[in-house]
Amino acid sequence: MSEAVPVSSRLPVFPWDKLAPYKATAAAHPDGIVDLSVGTPVDPVPELIQQALIAASDSPGYPTVWGTEELRDALTGWVERRLGAVGVAHGNVLPVVGSKELVAWLPTQLGLGAGDKVAYPRLAYPTYEVGARLCGAEPVVYDDPTELDPEGLKLLWLNSPSNPTGRVLPKDELTRIVAWAREHGVLVFSDECYLELGWEAEPVSVLHTDVCGGTYEGIVAVHSLSKRSNLAGYRAAFVAGDAAVLGELLQIRKHGGMMTPAPVQAATVAALGDDEHVAEQRARYARRRTVLRAALEAHGFRIEHSEASLYLWATRDEPCWETVAHLAELGVLVAPGDFYGPAGDRFVRVALTATDERVDAAVARLS
Repeated sequence: MSEAVPVSSRLPVFPWDKLAPYKATAAAHPDGIVDLSVGTPVDPVPELIQQALIAASDSPGYPTVWGTEELRDALTGWVERRLGAVGVAHGNVLPVVGSKELVAWLPTQLGLGAGDKVAYPRLAYPTYEVGARLCGAEPVVYDDPTELDPEGLKLLWLNSPSNPTGRVLPKDELTRIVAWAREHGVLVFSDECYLELGWEAEPVSVLHTDVCGGTYEGIVAVHSLSKRSNLAGYRAAFVAGDAAVLGELLQIRKHGGMMTPAPVQAATVAALGDDEHVAEQRARYARRRTVLRAALEAHGFRIEHSEASLYLWATRDEPCWETVAHLAELGVLVAPGDFYGPAGDRFVRVALTATDERVDAAVARLS
């Protein structure tokens, strides 16, 4: 009997483990580390969201995968109000247990496997590739998705604003890509988790009526409350779009028990019903972005793209690990660009997710 090959052997090395020695160097700085590597929120969960979670904490029964009616109302209302979508019904929305889970397991849940292709940007969040490899599909990178061979291409990931680069796809480009994908029968999933964080560009959703023509056939948008509402610890996210695709996912996720906890559902309703905390958090990130960008540029960095999202995509025109090492000596930890693909090997990703005090410490060290 042949020995089973572990599924983990299909996957790349978990990238963050490679950063450990540089983290140790940065942590040895007399004034402590400034960790700008992982984009994890550090600011408080807004009080009204905490209160909603607490009020729903007596939840002894199982929640449903599709969520409460109140949650679905909140999702459809927000998608119409914020994304410029029209005629969004409950069948067009589905809560998920954080967006990373959805990204990693989507190709498997869509029934993809050997002989199928999953495409994603050349510079991208590593989990798109992981999702393809978990189900045995072929991962394919692109610069312009409409130049891909559509033969066997079953899933096309878009990501605007981009992680790591902060690039925003203009409305006309999104419209062109959606039309091409529909023409070739390719399912589009658009990762829009940073949509609320546009700085020098206004991000547009694939669900905007100008992009999709008022029909959600073949398109789904992925949204998260981790960044906009500091809810990374809650695992609160959702998908919206093609009702046939989401209906199929709902059936599979019911069997898999992939339920958003009831208190988190209640917290999501509160979060999507309030714009004030989003504006406050945006202002915090805007300030950090302004001072960090100026400090990096004064230190000899060039910033590319970065017109949206929670990151600065920075280079000193040297191998990225040399830059990581240089900044670690200053007690500042950043993510090497090659975590996001070989095309990032001369860049680093600098996250805006540190407290004002730590960001100011980084600025002082860079000067």
